[in-house]
Amino acid sequence: MKSLSELLNGLTAIYILGDKNCAIEGIAFDSRKVLRGTLFAALPGSTVDGHAYIPSAIQNGAAAVLCAKLPENPDPKITWIKAENVAYSFGLLTSNFFGNPSLAMKVVGITGTNGKTTTATLLYRLFRELGHKAGLFSTVCNYIDDQQIAATHTTPDSLEIQQLMAAMVTAGCTYCFMEVSSHAIDQERIAGIDFDGGVFSNLTHDHLDYHKTFAEYRNAKKKFFDHLKSEAFAITNIDDKNGLFMLQNTSARKLTYASKTLADFKVKVMESHFDGMLISLDGTEVWTHFVGNFNASNLLAVYSTALSLGAEREEVLRIISLLKPVDGRFETFKSPTGIFAVVDYAHTPDAIKNVLSAINEVRSGNETLFTVVGAGGDRDKTKRPEMAFEAAKASNKVILTSDNPRSEDPEVIISEMVKGVPADKAANVVTITNRKEAIRTACMMARPGDIILIAGKGHEDYQEIKGVKHHFDDREIVREIFNVTNQN
Repeated sequence: MKSLSELLNGLTAIYILGDKNCAIEGIAFDSRKVLRGTLFAALPGSTVDGHAYIPSAIQNGAAAVLCAKLPENPDPKITWIKAENVAYSFGLLTSNFFGNPSLAMKVVGITGTNGKTTTATLLYRLFRELGHKAGLFSTVCNYIDDQQIAATHTTPDSLEIQQLMAAMVTAGCTYCFMEVSSHAIDQERIAGIDFDGGVFSNLTHDHLDYHKTFAEYRNAKKKFFDHLKSEAFAITNIDDKNGLFMLQNTSARKLTYASKTLADFKVKVMESHFDGMLISLDGTEVWTHFVGNFNASNLLAVYSTALSLGAEREEVLRIISLLKPVDGRFETFKSPTGIFAVVDYAHTPDAIKNVLSAINEVRSGNETLFTVVGAGGDRDKTKRPEMAFEAAKASNKVILTSDNPRSEDPEVIISEMVKGVPADKAANVVTITNRKEAIRTACMMARPGDIILIAGKGHEDYQEIKGVKHHFDDREIVREIFNVTNQN
């Protein structure tokens, strides 16, 4: 329990009506979770406005309400906090309520279109190998040191973030690594977090269903770096044309990494094989269990961040050589007959291009490369033909199939993908709506030595159809068809 005045510490541009010293026993933005003594935040939303639920919150016992506009006749028994930016104020309030846990840890945020999960997860694993307790926020799973917490979003809401960070501090964590999505930045979900560093991976076509334009998407990412404190570091990938743009207005210490241009941290791929690659990190060669130039860039981001946090270079290099790929990120499987399957989360045009490039770098060229890919429903439609274009351009055979159609008709989604197939590649592309049958067909068509990329879902263990989630795991399907229990 805290007094409201404690929770208002650091908040500006607010107006208070009522007792600012009232006791607050909890915080909620869902009126159904309000109990007596709760502060209710009427958060704005794209489809629902939290102001509509203020009466319900009061009925359930709310002691205070955070809102953008006061009702005509505000209840005098309630303390009202009017804020210009409710979501931002909610982040600060929530951080104060949980004792500002981010101040007790070194917190690093990773943002970009691709590579966030791999970079954040490998940093978490690396620092635990260095002997530190650490926390992780990722698309695949959240962690409080070694305790797994299911993840529902790339970046959780402000309340869940602060709750989990408080639990991390209680568990003794001194480091926290977080995927920071453009949605979370735009919706102020990371307000109230004291970041010690930020990492930019890359920026490609994605989330235009939400941001509407590429410029809005790019500016949302930049906003994260704009708000970093001067004592923090900002590391950017200058192989990406937007890399330096991210640092234009940051007051943080600026650092760069690259494989193609001069930078503070450099990587070069020396050898590539299906089971790993030899890379040079700032002139030191390290064998890794990863494949592809995009993963070399991810490993460089990990290396750069670890050194910027003060880790000892030789230990960092040693641990990088031991790290394994993240679930659903270039996971490989081999059938008893010698067919290779790669399951990857690639669900953007650039990610499809990168993973196929990685496969083509290590194959002899005599094999047939099959790609099974779909696109999600109720998301950015403009990337659908581009994904099909990249798949058809770099594969011998393509099967366009269903992903998570959500509320859309999967056959309509597939038809929109087909529009991106080049005319000279059309004969190599077929459509099979049922995803399991699409994977099975690719496996049945493949011969020993052939390679199958199954893209789009990666670690996900469900398929969402007409708003209902059904159990579905690409990796389980591959193991079943291959009749293997292990992965390579």
